[in-house]
Amino acid sequence: MNAKMTVTEEDFKKKKVFSLFLSYYRPNIGLFLIDMICAFLIAGIDLAFPMISRQALQTYLPDKDYRTFFFVVGALLLAFVLRAGMQFVVSYWGHLMGANIEMQMRRDLFLHLQKQSFSFYDSSRTGSLMSRILSDLFDITELSHHGPEDIFISVVTLVGSFAALLFINAQLTIAMAIFLPLLILFTLTLRKKMSHAAMKLKETTASINSDLESSIAGVRVSKAFANEDHEANRFFRGTKNYRNARGRFYYVMSTFFSGMEFMISLLNLLAIALGGYLIMKDRMTVIDLVAFTLYISAFLSPIRKLTNFTELFQSGMAGFKRFVDLMRYEPDILNRPNAVTLDSVHGDITFRHVSFSYNQKDSSDKILSDINLIIPAGKTVAVVGPSGSGKTTLCHLIPRFYEVNEGEICIDGKDIRDIEIHSLRRNIGIVQQDVFLFPTTIMENIRYGDLSATDEEVIEAAKKAQLDTFVRALPDQYDTYVGERGLLLSGGQKQRVAIARVFLKNPPILILDEATSALDTQTEHEIQHALELLSTGRTSVVIAHRLSTIRSADKIVYLSENGIEEEGSHKELLQRSGPYSELYQIQFADDPAEGTTVSF
Repeated sequence: MNAKMTVTEEDFKKKKVFSLFLSYYRPNIGLFLIDMICAFLIAGIDLAFPMISRQALQTYLPDKDYRTFFFVVGALLLAFVLRAGMQFVVSYWGHLMGANIEMQMRRDLFLHLQKQSFSFYDSSRTGSLMSRILSDLFDITELSHHGPEDIFISVVTLVGSFAALLFINAQLTIAMAIFLPLLILFTLTLRKKMSHAAMKLKETTASINSDLESSIAGVRVSKAFANEDHEANRFFRGTKNYRNARGRFYYVMSTFFSGMEFMISLLNLLAIALGGYLIMKDRMTVIDLVAFTLYISAFLSPIRKLTNFTELFQSGMAGFKRFVDLMRYEPDILNRPNAVTLDSVHGDITFRHVSFSYNQKDSSDKILSDINLIIPAGKTVAVVGPSGSGKTTLCHLIPRFYEVNEGEICIDGKDIRDIEIHSLRRNIGIVQQDVFLFPTTIMENIRYGDLSATDEEVIEAAKKAQLDTFVRALPDQYDTYVGERGLLLSGGQKQRVAIARVFLKNPPILILDEATSALDTQTEHEIQHALELLSTGRTSVVIAHRLSTIRSADKIVYLSENGIEEEGSHKELLQRSGPYSELYQIQFADDPAEGTTVSF
């Protein structure tokens, strides 16, 4: 995979959550510095305004120094024009920096998910993963922009305004400062509750996304069984849980904000009351009280900003922690340090004492146990047997979709674990029973076999798959949209697209996983010719349900839960009167027409 992550996987292993968050600022350091400089200057202008106003009211107007007064007014006007420009920079470029960070996090997560094995996706719900990529990182833009900016401006404003308050009237400032510990204590008390509520909200969001994804994907099944009401009730329960989680978050948040606003109002009232008392005692002027109240507003503004930031921080960091948890999930299939590239593949495949269990931690329940099998280069080997015997699993081990528990699988004498994964899979083509097509055109779905292929090469692959005649009859021909998962095409048409895709890839090793078992006899008869052409000259592993389709295979392997029970040619296995012969007789007893199917 050529794309590089913004933050390395090694960093995710070693660094703490907050340190990882800061790491995403490194590629955006230019925008970050511009944002902070402009924020500092904005805070400076806001802090200077009350003091300059106090000086103008106390000195220039009483002394009738009108020229200086209007000069100061003009300077303030220019300062506010500059402030507006810097506010634009902070608002636009700062948010753009946040969007960049969010994009980089999503990109890193997607790249990380691409490295996960089949076992990871077997145990993960699609909706939950989508929630991690989309919803969980939704607040990161605001947090990554406003977080450092709000903290920086708040500290500058708090220190500056507090110094100005001391300069105007130290007694009143000290009296006000006694009240501040209550604000800090109140904030710390509710911070933990908000963090817990935010995390629960993220988890509930992931759950409802998963339910929604499965309901939409399974809508045809629910309609077929007339279970629309059941699905609706299930979704409504999920939305109710989501509403309750959001309600708990809003309750804690509302308690926090209403309490903060009450304390801030008391602080304002205290300033007016004590200031009025000092004026009565001739220890403070009205102008000083006006300036003092302006600085009180400046002093309270960052407190309000920090309270708003608290909500944003809890929500954003809750999503970021879930992002980090997933980024720390290590893929169980990786390249070995000295993995080699697989070039000039001959195609010999060897299984040596291979055992496998889907539960890597507990291998007692093995799907495959002590499998020994030789598949010569250029030959076709068919794997048959009852459902659940591990036929598909056996084939999925060859491209390392899963990792063997014991033993080894070799291609041309090389252990596949010593081969670079991308190189290994590039040399293996797979046609499955359940064909997945992307919601784009027929042309682009075939081109997925070789993204660098020309239109002419795509069309040639379609001809080999006996797809060209059908496509030419369509109004948009190769630009025809296939629908979600290819639903606008029939099963046979989707199979032809899948076969054309592998023709274009042109791999030396081919895996056919019950590629025609879901098709009617006529369609299967037509597709068999394309599969025969596709397998010519390649090492082919065929999983078959209909035994008549693999009678001409070079070797047939009968696989059961006990392992490989017998192997040989079709004729040899019939003569042995073993499990293959029994299965063959049962199939033809149930469906005599099977015997007329074209041999593979």
